[in-house]
Amino acid sequence: MKRILSFVLAAVLVLCLASCSKTDKNSASSDEAKTSITVCLDWTPNTNHTGLYVALEKGYFADAGLDVKIVQPPENGAVQACAAGQAQFAVDAQDTLAPAFTSDTPLGVTAVAALIQHNTSGIMSKKGEGMDRPAGLTGKTYLTWDSPTEKAIMENVVNADGGDWSKVKLIPNTVTEEAQDVNQNPDHAIWVFYAWGGINSQVSGIDTDFFFFKDINPVFDYYTPILIANNDFLKTNPDAAKKFLSAAKQGYEFAVSNPEEAADILIKGDDTASLAGSEQLVEASQKYLAKEYISDAPKWGYIDAARWDAFYKWLYDSKLIEKEIPAGTGFSNDYLS
Repeated sequence: MKRILSFVLAAVLVLCLASCSKTDKNSASSDEAKTSITVCLDWTPNTNHTGLYVALEKGYFADAGLDVKIVQPPENGAVQACAAGQAQFAVDAQDTLAPAFTSDTPLGVTAVAALIQHNTSGIMSKKGEGMDRPAGLTGKTYLTWDSPTEKAIMENVVNADGGDWSKVKLIPNTVTEEAQDVNQNPDHAIWVFYAWGGINSQVSGIDTDFFFFKDINPVFDYYTPILIANNDFLKTNPDAAKKFLSAAKQGYEFAVSNPEEAADILIKGDDTASLAGSEQLVEASQKYLAKEYISDAPKWGYIDAARWDAFYKWLYDSKLIEKEIPAGTGFSNDYLS
């Protein structure tokens, strides 16, 4: 009986030590209730989101006392989910966020971090077809999403470069493999984000031409993608918001220094299986974005007020929004570490 009792006590002691070890490893505040946070993505997992998955996998969120869950957007979109409080944070873009601030019932969200410092989107076409600059689209075919802002940007850059937007043929954009499409259709031009569509053309061995919108008109160096937060959450939980962004910052800084490992973490964390078979593309994209997450900004996540305001002023001056968005509206750097 004494031997049995000694064995039981020894087993209890081992379990206690193991429990203490796990607590120390995972979170300095694990004995306290963690703050639950849901992050709603704008799309299926991709390299724009890598830092979030790294922070989750590496335990940065847990160390900050946060219980974070990353979810896919509902049918009505990530912004609406965030504004409704279904998610505390969400991924969006400055251009598509504008209606949140101009509707008769503005949505209660604020941009709190830039996930990528500069706009990496632009126009891709088959190499040598003359569309390496905007004017070259004259007489060619552009695959459009039929968005008023999108078409206004296209008209601006084409006409400013000496082309004629009215002579560009528009067809609906239903393409998922942009590089393959322009390779098969030499007169096609497609709006892509270089970190994915442009890199995919390299990985696929397809020669393409590309120009960035921000290089044609600096006002188009708006923020895309961005991380937004629910205003009520920011007001009632400012410390938790700061901890979340600090942990996310760690995740993105890790991705900057360790792009290959970060790419593996993203693929492992993708519960939609949408990245399966695209491992080479993910790694190449990750290496490209390692230089773009922070770029020339003073720190990760920083939003430059002049650039933010300039784009919204252009939207208003171009009559793409009915109400003027006052300078300094819709974003904050106050929660960044």
